[in-house]
Amino acid sequence: MRVTDYASLVLAANPGPMTLDGTNTWILKAPDGERAVVVDPGPMLEDHLTAVLAAAGKVAVVLLTHKHPDHSEGAVWFANQAGCGVRAVDPAFRIPTDHAHGLGEGDVITADGLRIEVLPTPGHTLDSVCFWLPQDGSLLTGDTVLGRGTSVVAYPDGALGPYLDSLNRLLAFANSPAGVTRLLPGHGPVIDDPAAVLTYYLNHREERLNQVRSALTEGHTTPEAIVQHVYTDVPQPLWPAAERSVRAQLDYLNG
Repeated sequence: MRVTDYASLVLAANPGPMTLDGTNTWILKAPDGERAVVVDPGPMLEDHLTAVLAAAGKVAVVLLTHKHPDHSEGAVWFANQAGCGVRAVDPAFRIPTDHAHGLGEGDVITADGLRIEVLPTPGHTLDSVCFWLPQDGSLLTGDTVLGRGTSVVAYPDGALGPYLDSLNRLLAFANSPAGVTRLLPGHGPVIDDPAAVLTYYLNHREERLNQVRSALTEGHTTPEAIVQHVYTDVPQPLWPAAERSVRAQLDYLNG
């Protein structure tokens, strides 16, 4: 599905409580460009990866927003089929594996008129990054910001302090003259009101922190007890993820 002149979406068939409708694999290509850049090939579902390859055509490089398997598991198979490399923050996910050039602050990826700027946004995971397309105002957010609901910051892979810093950075960017028109998330629909959603994310995190503080004051001291006391609005099948989020909150409050 073409979303903008520069971005198309192929949805992976891996829906679930943590993946929403499935993983969004993004194909980025300039209108007159020959080569594409593929962001987050997704899980190791050959039908999905083959569909991405057919839609993308020639691929210059694969980029990963972060290391979680629903985004990265199919990257090796896909890159081998496409005859391209993989760039990621975590060296373990780069192809070739001895390639020293990952993804860092100020990096720019270009391909046939396409320009992608790297914004490190650790928090959901410590290796999380976003990708900015200045040509059409799109910001690819991976799992840092979802198209529906809020993202999980799961201890110990995720850290709340860096995540709040990343959200504040993205909000400042969305309110800047740069012109962030939309967010293209790793799961869920496109977000057309970036500043409003980022503000909601920050307010939601502060509300949860206040609830955890109150729970601690009332004597609910274990993550399990805090989840049962605070996360009454969350379906119980998601409580294990909520517990990991509470551990991240406690780590933040104790820091």
